[in-house]
Amino acid sequence: MVKYFSCAGFLKSSWDQVFLAFWQRYPNPYSNHVLTEDIIFREVTPDNCLMSRRLLTKTSRAPRWAEKFLPAHMAQKAYIIEDSVVDPQGRTMTTLTWNISHARVMSFEERCVYRVNPDNNSWTEIKREAWISSNLYGLSRAIQEFGLARFKSNVTKTMKGFEYVLAKMQGELPTRTLAETATVKARETALAAKEKAKDLASQAQKKQFV
Repeated sequence: MVKYFSCAGFLKSSWDQVFLAFWQRYPNPYSNHVLTEDIIFREVTPDNCLMSRRLLTKTSRAPRWAEKFLPAHMAQKAYIIEDSVVDPQGRTMTTLTWNISHARVMSFEERCVYRVNPDNNSWTEIKREAWISSNLYGLSRAIQEFGLARFKSNVTKTMKGFEYVLAKMQGELPTRTLAETATVKARETALAAKEKAKDLASQAQKKQFV
């Protein structure tokens, strides 16, 4: 049994800008789980398409119930192969990504197509397809559901990361990241609590002298 998922989205940037951002998207505040990226090979085909293969290393904490099926050094890391074909004439980029680690527990494959949005030439359309499967007896359904939930979460992070990199490339100030917002709010809350504590302490001292 294979779990299938598809979705479509767009970036408010031209295809040329998205193509450049694709190679510069790591690191960004939304991709802290990506540890390394290495080019295995790259070549230009006779019809002027750019073909690349990259190896990505990511943190990928397995659910606790699945950790016992994985070696200790593999339970927190995943190795991903990313193939890409860029057609500058047709202005399309197609990527195929799949995992080479944890494959016995869960197999994952994603296909993305980046093309000019037909309704707005200044935007880029992204179509994604994903296939998630598991042959682990008794746990395949749970593993597939876990993989699908993680994939959906990663799609959101990927889009936010793209937007961040594009804004940086275009000289715009990127919107504050979630982590930065949380840090600022935490500091504000801590400062307010500190001031309140001072006021309470001051009031308590006054009462003692009354």
